[in-house]
Amino acid sequence: MKIALVTGANRGLGFETSKQLAIKGFKVYMGCRDEKKGLMAVQKLSNEKLNVEFIKLDVTKTADIRNIHDLLKKKNEKIDVLINNAGVFLESDGPTDDVDASVFKVDPVIILKTIEANTMGPLNLIQAIVPFMLEAGEGRVINVSSGMGALSDMGGCWPGYRISKTALNALTKIVAAEVSNTNITVNSICPGWVKTDMGGESATRSIIDGVETAVWLATCDNPPQGKFLRDCKEIDW
Repeated sequence: MKIALVTGANRGLGFETSKQLAIKGFKVYMGCRDEKKGLMAVQKLSNEKLNVEFIKLDVTKTADIRNIHDLLKKKNEKIDVLINNAGVFLESDGPTDDVDASVFKVDPVIILKTIEANTMGPLNLIQAIVPFMLEAGEGRVINVSSGMGALSDMGGCWPGYRISKTALNALTKIVAAEVSNTNITVNSICPGWVKTDMGGESATRSIIDGVETAVWLATCDNPPQGKFLRDCKEIDW
């Protein structure tokens, strides 16, 4: 049985990704920052007879990540698929609210906090989880990025979110290069503008559409390596 760890799993893309992978036979560890909300999310899927388990996980907390590492060692388990989904959008009320999101207005502290969650969180998890994959000789890492971080189509405003996702894409390429002689694949995905708490009601895509690429990368034969994808197709960095 394959095992997946999905971060930010109590709602939105993380919850739906967890559900879809569990339906496909995975055991899914649902990493959630808020214990009460995480346990409620797990209970919803458990009620559907799906194999999911709650893990307290704030990706900015070293202790939480260390606890996952220790749990895997204790259970003699490895994560087959790591989905770095957890992320924050701190600069405004969403990607349509640019009044105070100018690079000339955003507090640098907000930018640093965004990078801490959206870039350093995935890095810390990769450092904790990928060694288990290396021991096993296989694994998949899926980093949930954004078209807002694509240098090929970079716009103004929301510098923290944009920079954090550009950096996440760089991290994807670095890790992919370091594991290129193994059966571990590392990719970034853009789910598109999805109707979630972060994306807002004006978003153009459903949550089902948003998780399609992550679920495909987790389950397909011969996944790509070191790519940036949307709708299961490569896009420009």
